Amino acid sequence: MTVQEQSEIVVAEAQRLPAIMAVKHLYKSFGKQAVLTDFNLVLGNGENVVVLGKSGSGKSVLIKCIIGLLEPDEGSIEMFGKNIPDLDRDELDQIRAKVGFLFQSNALYDSMTVRQNLEFPLRRHWIKMDQPEADQLVLEALTDVGLAHTIDKMPSELSGGMRKRIALARTLILKPEIILYDEPTTGLDPVTGKEIIQLIVEIQKKYRASSLIISHDMTCVRMAADRVVILVDGRCYAEGTFDTLRQSNDPKVKQFFE
Repeated sequence: MTVQEQSEIVVAEAQRLPAIMAVKHLYKSFGKQAVLTDFNLVLGNGENVVVLGKSGSGKSVLIKCIIGLLEPDEGSIEMFGKNIPDLDRDELDQIRAKVGFLFQSNALYDSMTVRQNLEFPLRRHWIKMDQPEADQLVLEALTDVGLAHTIDKMPSELSGGMRKRIALARTLILKPEIILYDEPTTGLDPVTGKEIIQLIVEIQKKYRASSLIISHDMTCVRMAADRVVILVDGRCYAEGTFDTLRQSNDPKVKQFFE
């Protein structure tokens, strides 16, 4: 069986999963610079998909379009039966309650304790929750990332790897159905980076969440991906498992595995 045939089998199997998110014919330009050109992607229920691309290839633009921070020029992004670009602010916030987003920079509030950082998503006006319920969710999320003992610490008291875990705990606090990871290992040493990747895999198993991971870290790709999508020239150039793509002789694919 050829590499292409193996990749086609992987894609066909992914397409049989119930789709929880579908990006269709997405275009995004900044002035005359085209970043995404007819990009298509389907995320299956319970699947980890890694979007792999060079720096500046449009990975971060893609994830910002998906979460509604950027408006695409054309195309649709369907989640939970709704097209993200068509939603108003309130509708978008309702969708975001079901979608966890781990920022590349962690985006923790330096003036808040760990507890307060995790409580912040629970303060949305439509979420009815008393303090004991909030305390339970905070403790559960911190326990999931192995940092329950840091609950009353400030972010400045924590290491880079610990801050990443706290940011991940905040992402988990509303038990999202979809998790978006923007370069989750950036700025971490190799050992800590592997720990974060393993945590991502454990979270997928525990919560059966569907995850879209933006990365150029090949260790992350190898460890976390059920399926890899390679972003080249603004589109989904190739997709398959890590192993099938690694065997490809296509120069645009092979460059990532050399």
